[in-house]
Amino acid sequence: MCRLFIGAEPQLWEPQTRSMRLDGVSTSVRLERFFWAILEEIGRRDGLTLSQLVAKLSRECAEAGHDPANFASFLRVCCGRYQALQLSGEIPVARDVSIASLDSERILERERRRHVVALTPGRRQAEATSFSATS
Repeated sequence: MCRLFIGAEPQLWEPQTRSMRLDGVSTSVRLERFFWAILEEIGRRDGLTLSQLVAKLSRECAEAGHDPANFASFLRVCCGRYQALQLSGEIPVARDVSIASLDSERILERERRRHVVALTPGRRQAEATSFSATS
């Protein structure tokens, strides 16, 4: 199993610092190349440059009241969510569909419902029992 991960190109996890302006302030963000590539893909879907996308995410993150000190982690989670939402079919794999055109409230509601079902006490116990039986 681990071979799939350790056999990947080392450049993927090589950290890269990018300088940009966020709300008029010059700043640097350090992420692994893997995450920069995903953010570029997300931006392209909506006709945004990487800097424009990161500035938009920074602004919306601040408006939502999230901790700006944890912004790099937030960007990594955005990348993971983007890929997970593609796998679940919530975000079309076709890159000509913009993220802004999706019904985010409907997607979030379906996601909440899935999490409520997954966290139901009886189900959680059944999953734990089933996992330990197969491990």
